[in-house]
Amino acid sequence: MQNTRRDFLRELGLSAAALPFLANLPSLAHAQTVGKRKQRLVVLFSPDGIVPSTFWPDEVGESFTLKESLTPLEPFKKQTLILNGVCDRVRGDGDSHMRGIGCLLTGVELFPGNVQGGSDTPAGWSSGISIDQEIKNYLQASPATRTRFGSLELGVMVPERADTWTRMSYAGANKPVAPIDDPYQLFGKLYGRLKDQQSLKSVLDDLKADLDTLRKSVSAQDRQILEEHTALVRDLEKELQAASAASDVGHAVPQLEPGVRRDNDAMPQLSKLQIDLLVRSFSADFARVATFQYTNSVGQARMRWLGIQEGQHDLSHEPDTNKDAQEKLTKINKWYCEQLAYLAKRLAETPEPGGTGSLLDNTLIVWTNELGKGNSHTLDNIPFVCVGNMPGLTMGRSHKFMRVPHNRLLLSLAHGFGHRITKFGNPDFCGDGPLNLA
Repeated sequence: MQNTRRDFLRELGLSAAALPFLANLPSLAHAQTVGKRKQRLVVLFSPDGIVPSTFWPDEVGESFTLKESLTPLEPFKKQTLILNGVCDRVRGDGDSHMRGIGCLLTGVELFPGNVQGGSDTPAGWSSGISIDQEIKNYLQASPATRTRFGSLELGVMVPERADTWTRMSYAGANKPVAPIDDPYQLFGKLYGRLKDQQSLKSVLDDLKADLDTLRKSVSAQDRQILEEHTALVRDLEKELQAASAASDVGHAVPQLEPGVRRDNDAMPQLSKLQIDLLVRSFSADFARVATFQYTNSVGQARMRWLGIQEGQHDLSHEPDTNKDAQEKLTKINKWYCEQLAYLAKRLAETPEPGGTGSLLDNTLIVWTNELGKGNSHTLDNIPFVCVGNMPGLTMGRSHKFMRVPHNRLLLSLAHGFGHRITKFGNPDFCGDGPLNLA
């Protein structure tokens, strides 16, 4: 696929920098991909558990009411699948936060290590590949489904340190994958230019002559897709430049108390930029698998834009009798759900290039967490909320399972891509195979 496009560029005398703008043009796609669905997956992570009473619907089946934490999903209720009773059964070394995030997508134990969590035994990295990377490898093995990057790992406010609490994606045993939480760095990865916030220059300006030549050399359908791509890239550049200007406060940035990064209050803006970049990446077919990580396990964001001064992790340790803390945690999880809803909205309003429907019609977003409940540190009833579409899943339902291992859900995700594996992670927790969600 890439060779065909590079040959096309070479024949027209264009620079390789124009390659990202050819990635999703149907006439240059591999013959086997034309007319085929492009199934996509996003795993979205937020930390520290949820408030069960304001999160889980009381009903099961098609008729259910979204509780306060999930109300932002009301416009997508018919495309939402809520899975209560899915549990992380993996045990071994590490505290619940560490095993919660480190085993979340791998379904297998952590290695022994020297990272100490509370009074639990210390642990290291996960001992297996994560399901996002497993699916990526499956897709990249075939020219019909291979993409430029295979997968993208994004984040918002992920700590610079690397330890078991900060990684959920693994390329293999002892191989954590670091998310990119700087939109300028992500933009540079996608479009071949990495500039700091002060000197960000338009990629499109440099490529104007090449893009003009491309427009004259492709079909009308390709030309329309190319115009949409360049328009969205221009919008993203403007957003990045606006964010750069807003970040210049005109004086030295004061040191904040430990545990708060200086861009804490920019989380809403960073979230929007990252989501917009992810949607653009899917539309351009740069990747079909992505992870999106808000902070980290034991995340301590202070959501002052919600009127909340306390750190999220501190609040999550408060007892259920602390009604103020419960209300604030509900607001926090509702904010994360609003980010999920924004991602769904952006996908829903973006047409499927070269196909029918929208990107959301061919994308499953899985929102999850490392804990079922913060103050008990339980790994039971891990939140799994799915939005969008995937083969084998019937959306618009609320399920309540009886403590099923989450490995079976990971198998379901693989099967949704046609990857018919029978075991993933610890085989003891794979039971009867994928969950029946049809």
